[in-house]
Formats: sequence, C-alpha cells, structure tokens
Amino acid sequence: MATVWMQFAACLAVIGVAGVKLSHYGDAISDKTGLGGTWVGVMLLGTVTSLPELFTGISSVTIAQVPEIAVGDVLGSCVFNLALIGLLDLFYRRESVYSRANHGHIIGAGFGVILIGLTALALLWSVLGSVVLLGHIAVYTPLIFLMYGVALRSVFVYSQQTLSEYTRQEPDSYPDLSLSQVVVRYLAAAVLVVSVASWLPFVGETLAVQMHWHESFVGTLFIALATSVPEMVVTLAAVRIGAVDMAMGNLFGSNLFNILILAIDDVLYLPGALLEDVSATHALTALSATMMTGVAIIALLYKPRGRVLNSVAWASLAILAIFFFNSWAVYRLG
Repeated sequence: MATVWMQFAACLAVIGVAGVKLSHYGDAISDKTGLGGTWVGVMLLGTVTSLPELFTGISSVTIAQVPEIAVGDVLGSCVFNLALIGLLDLFYRRESVYSRANHGHIIGAGFGVILIGLTALALLWSVLGSVVLLGHIAVYTPLIFLMYGVALRSVFVYSQQTLSEYTRQEPDSYPDLSLSQVVVRYLAAAVLVVSVASWLPFVGETLAVQMHWHESFVGTLFIALATSVPEMVVTLAAVRIGAVDMAMGNLFGSNLFNILILAIDDVLYLPGALLEDVSATHALTALSATMMTGVAIIALLYKPRGRVLNSVAWASLAILAIFFFNSWAVYRLG
C-alpha cells in the first residue's frame, strides 16, 4: 500500500514540475507569436495544462482498459478547475477576481456549460436507454468536436475584437531564446508529462483495489487531482503577477478541452460507446461542474465587490460548497 501511494506522489511531483515548464515555454511561444492574452489563456495554456488529462484518458481506454478512470479524471478535473476560482478569490487580496476579470470569459464559461451539460445528458441517456452509435462511437461525440471548434472560434473572434482594449504591445520577454528553441523545450516537457500521465491509470487502478474504493471515486478525486496540478501551478503563478485574465482563461479553457478529451477517448475506446461502460455517478460530477460554472458566469456579470467576512465573495463560497458536496457524494456512492 505504501508503494502505490509513493508512486502516486511521484506522479504528482513530476507532473507539477513539468507543468511549470510547459506553462513557461507556452508563455514564451505566445509572446514570440504575438497572441492575445484571452486567447492564450483559453487555447494555449488551457490545452497545455490539460495534456495530463488527455494522455491519462488515452492510456485508460486503450492500454489499461479502465474507462471509469478516464471519465472520472476528466469530469473531476473540471470541478477541480472551478474550485480553483474560489481559491483564487480567497488569496487575491486586491479585489474580487470577478471584478478584475473581463467579460470575455463568459463566452468560454458559457460554452463550458453547454459541453459539460451535454456530457451529463449523454451519461443519463446511456443509463436509461441504448445510445445511437456511429460505428463504435456515440452519436454525441461528433457534436462535442463541433461545439469545441465553435467555442474556440467565438473566443478568438472576441479576443481579436477587444485586443486593443485589454492588451498592449510589449518587448520580447525571452530575448535569449529563439522560437525554435522554445518549441523544442516545450515539446520535451510535454513528453515528460505524457509519459507520467500514461502511467497514472495503472496507479489509480491499483489504488482502488488496495483501498477498496470504486474506480469512479479514485478517478474523480485522486487522478483528477494529479492531472490538475499544472492548472493549479499555472493559475497561481498568473495571479501572483496580477494576470487574472490569464488565470481565468486557463481554467475555463481547460474545461473546454477536458470535454473534448472525452470525445477523443470515445473514438479510441473500441469496445463501444465510452459512457455506456461507466457508472452513472459521473453524471453527478458533470451536473456539479455545470452548476459551478453557472455561479461563475453570474459573478462575472454581476462583479460582486463585497466579501463575506472580508475574505471571499459569495460566489466563491457557493462554488466551493458545491465542490465539497460533490466530493462527499461521489465518495458515498462509490
């Protein structure tokens, strides 16, 4: 038992270090290519920090054959990312993060509600009846790919329209590195993340057996925690330098990419529709993530300036309360 916990801790540490490098070189790529801040947060950082979820999912549905770990990791990472917003509000003392963030994040968050809600619907559909298949994939999988593309396009158009308002031209922050050097180092860090993330499903399966826990609970909590370390590191680093929009864009962008990962996993899961072979408990996590995103959207529109007990906004309390309820409920059910 001690060995499997040591393996889990080692994966956590390696993904954390490699995640920092990924975000560093990802920022360098965005700086040298002149991409806007909102687009960088949603597309580049959101995708980069979700690489562990991507390759953990691929490994889960191909080599390890543990679909519960794949789905639990993706949806668990979504609620972890949203819980981070509440923690950001707690540690960002200048003002509420919702007041500081621009309205552009509502687009990414809104598409997050659609995609996560679609996942919840697909999970319940899989439990209540037979899902329509296109070959070996479910009919909702192409729809996820389509909606993800529309989401990225919408965020890009908005960021281009408001680029002059929210960003300014600055000199190269990485003058000692060429674009090719940055790309090579970025890929090296990505390979390290991929290697460790591919091992995580096996660690999670062993952990579930030894602790007598259901794989859905292990995937939703422990594997999701491990693969969410890059999001935590990048988000906290961005807030420390005052880049709240970058941090928020990273979290909402990661959630969009996470749902895309489910579609990719469904394509690679050859026995049939992925969501037909997992527990309906995951629908609870999907619905919790949808509610948490809805609270965040209201707060971004309302921009609350007051804080409960001078510490955190009411929206953050609601987000964290839903997160802890979901964790307790998944544990009880699994």
